[in-house]
Amino acid sequence: MIDLLIPTVAQGLLWALMALGVYVTFRVLDIADLTVEGSFPLGAATAASMMVAGYGVMPALLAAFITGTLAGIVTGLLHTKMKIPALLAGILTMIALYSVNLRIMGKANLSLLGVDTCFKIAREALGMNMAQTTLLVGLAATVLVGLFLYWFFGTQIGAAIRATGFNQQMIRAQGVDTDVTIILGLLLSNGLVALSGALVAQSNGFSDVGMGTGTIVIGLASVIIGEVLFGTRSFKNCLISVVLGSIVYRIVIAAVLAMGMPPNDLKLFTSVLVALALSMPLIKAKMSGRKAVR
Repeated sequence: MIDLLIPTVAQGLLWALMALGVYVTFRVLDIADLTVEGSFPLGAATAASMMVAGYGVMPALLAAFITGTLAGIVTGLLHTKMKIPALLAGILTMIALYSVNLRIMGKANLSLLGVDTCFKIAREALGMNMAQTTLLVGLAATVLVGLFLYWFFGTQIGAAIRATGFNQQMIRAQGVDTDVTIILGLLLSNGLVALSGALVAQSNGFSDVGMGTGTIVIGLASVIIGEVLFGTRSFKNCLISVVLGSIVYRIVIAAVLAMGMPPNDLKLFTSVLVALALSMPLIKAKMSGRKAVR
């Protein structure tokens, strides 16, 4: 049981960075951003290509984050300056990034076999097995990103981004340029998603052009499951809930696979799970109403 739980939690932590990125757009900005389906493999492709070319782990991760922010900027400009609806702007960027990712890697799949990844370096330095190393690296990355987000959204510019998602007219009346705050939110979100993609690619040992398929659903599942199970009492609580939601999602997936579910049905199962989680507040309200009537 422990042998299955450790790698599952480790993967949940790596994907939690992507879930935090989705949380920034979905909950903070109140935008459904499909750019993540392209920026996730973009981060993986950038990091893998740089590492294969001989660059170190940190430059590769930094480059992955920067390319992700550029993807977010493109979506932000399409939405704010070209007045394209946010959903369509994200789809356009996602489609364009498919070709960009192929250009970066030069082929559809790029192996990291024999390359010194962050997990390989940490494993050799600490003398742990791969699952324990992945857990440690994932925990460190998640804690650092979580602390950064908590600090950033406590600043004036972070508060302005949160206010933009809550009420654009109100924050505009305070003299804040909402176009800038929207672009900053999308920039940060897709940077985190790309960073998650870079770490997941190193964990898997390869980067694939199609590895972003279904990313938005996984991110939404993590956000919704975390909110339903662990609450949203404060912003700090929300961040922790998203991380825990990502871990719970991975545990659920591992459990249903262990019970014999065909891997081909995972996307269907995830969609049903997200639909149930999204409808949970309505179900609770109806049950409370029936109890009150009785």
